[in-house]
Amino acid sequence: MSNTRFATALHILTLLADAKGEWLSSDWIAGSINIHPVIVRKELGVLNDAGLVLSRKGKEGGFTLAVGSEDITMDAIYLAIKNSNVLGKKNNQPNPKCPIGKDINEKLDVLFTGIDNSVVRELSGKTLADFVSEFH
Repeated sequence: MSNTRFATALHILTLLADAKGEWLSSDWIAGSINIHPVIVRKELGVLNDAGLVLSRKGKEGGFTLAVGSEDITMDAIYLAIKNSNVLGKKNNQPNPKCPIGKDINEKLDVLFTGIDNSVVRELSGKTLADFVSEFH
């Protein structure tokens, strides 16, 4: 559960929101986060696919927000980059003859879904603009 994707995506979007209207390079963004630009470009691709950022190639290229930061909610960011449940993954192949093992993944599904839904609900009332305002 040491996944930093949400933190990285939020850092990227905060930089873009703070530089409103400017086109930032992935190298510049990576320097702020202090990670490899390839990781930044991967996350920017995901955020682009989700409609949160725009990209432009060339000398004057880079990345900018696709919509205003007040229109980007934290749950939208979370759902864009989410690749696993908050609590991790289930057991791959528990023993079907075990009274616990045979039903554990079904019970974990219910638990994991509930926790993920709670996270989405908590994030839904917060915008990127709210977060950016904490820096000024």
